[in-house]
Amino acid sequence: MIIALILCFVVYKGYVAFTEFEIGVSDRVAKIEEQADFEKQDDVIALMMYLGDPPELIEHLLVSNKSKCLEMKLIAEETSFAYYECAKVDAIVKGNKIIKINRELEVL
Repeated sequence: MIIALILCFVVYKGYVAFTEFEIGVSDRVAKIEEQADFEKQDDVIALMMYLGDPPELIEHLLVSNKSKCLEMKLIAEETSFAYYECAKVDAIVKGNKIIKINRELEVL
């Protein structure tokens, strides 16, 4: 019984160490890319602001997830007369900022 518990504990510790190592490596790669100012093309979530008639894209902001984008959109619409949209876009990203939006993939 004790040997089974020890074996389970060792397996658990190995699993935790492996997953934390993977997470740590991806975080370090992201930090290095930010510092080196690499431009990369990626599908990201963006909060976009449109003005005018017909609406013209004025600003865009990289957002971490869909719920955060929708929350920011509600706040922006309450304090502004611009039209805001959350969308998944194909964009060129540099240092956690959207440099250029190539195309809109999906409106959220």
